[in-house]
Amino acid sequence: MKYVFIENPIAGNKSRQMLFKQVQSAFRLIDDEMIIEETAYRGHAKQIAADYAAKYGEECVIVCCGGDGTVHEIANGLAHTKTPLMILPFGTGNDFAKKIYGTKKIDSLNVVKAFGLHTGHLKYDVRPIDLIDYNGEKCINVMSFGLDTKVETIGRIIAGKVKFLGSQAYNIAVVPAVLQSMKYQINFDLDCIGKDGKPYKWTVTPADYTLLAICNASYYGGGFCPAPNSKLDDGILDFCMADAVNLFQALPLIPKYSAGTANDETSPYMHTGYLTGGRIWSVDGSGLLGNCDGENFDYPEVNFKVEKHALNLCFIKE
Repeated sequence: MKYVFIENPIAGNKSRQMLFKQVQSAFRLIDDEMIIEETAYRGHAKQIAADYAAKYGEECVIVCCGGDGTVHEIANGLAHTKTPLMILPFGTGNDFAKKIYGTKKIDSLNVVKAFGLHTGHLKYDVRPIDLIDYNGEKCINVMSFGLDTKVETIGRIIAGKVKFLGSQAYNIAVVPAVLQSMKYQINFDLDCIGKDGKPYKWTVTPADYTLLAICNASYYGGGFCPAPNSKLDDGILDFCMADAVNLFQALPLIPKYSAGTANDETSPYMHTGYLTGGRIWSVDGSGLLGNCDGENFDYPEVNFKVEKHALNLCFIKE
C-alpha cells in the first residue's frame, strides 16, 4: 500500500516536521511505502490526489497534512474515486477534523498515534461520506454566506499576520465584523426536508439575512458550530440561517453559535433544518459573499446538492 502524504508548506509548524521524521522511521520497518508530495500552488493538492487516485485506486491512501483548505482541495481530487483520504490536522482551523475526531481541541500528535503512523502498525477504518456539489465543485465541510464569510476573511488575514493565535484569530475577527452592518440580501430556493421526513420547498426572493450555513459536517470559522448533530453519511445536509440582526441582537447569539445551541428553539432570529439541495443567487447579479470550506467564492449564483457516499474517508479504529 502506498501512503501519499500531501503537505502544505504554509500550514503547520516545526512540530509537524518532527512527527514526519518519526513516521518516516516507522515506514522503514514495514512493507508499505511512504511518499511525500509538497504543494507548490493553489489547486496543486487536488491535482496530486487525482493523479494518484487514477493510477493506483484503492491501492493507495492520500494523507492530508494541512488545514481545511488542503482538505478541500484533496476532497475535490478524490471525489467518486476508490482512493481513501486520511486527515492529519496540521492547519490553522482544522474545522473538519473537529467533526471526524470528535473534539474541538485538536492534537495532531494524538491523531498520528491513533492511526498507528508513528509505529508502523497502521489501524483505521474506511467509510464513505457525503459531499456537497456546488457549481461542479465539491465541499466537504460547510458552505456559508454573509457574516460568517466576512469573519472567515478577516480571520485568515489575522492568522497570517499573527501566526501564534491559531484558530483564535477567527474569534478575534468576530469583533470588527459585527461592528459593521450585518444585513445582507440573497435569493434562495431550497429543497428542504421536514421533521416528518417529507420534502418541501422554501423560497424567499429576496431574503434579508445575517448568515446562512449549509452543512455537511458541524464546525467552521475556527470552531463555530451551526450543525452539532450533522451526519456525514446520511445523504442529508443541515442548514442554519440567521435573520438580519443588529449588534445588540447578535451579541447573545455568538456564544450560542459557538456552542452549537443557536437554533429556532433558542432564538427567534434563527432558522434550522435539513435539505438536499437548492439554488442561491444574488439579488443584483453581483458576486455572492460566500465560501466553501473556508475558500471564498464570488459566484453570482450557486446551484448545490448533496452527493451521498461520494468520498472514502479514513476514521480512527475504535
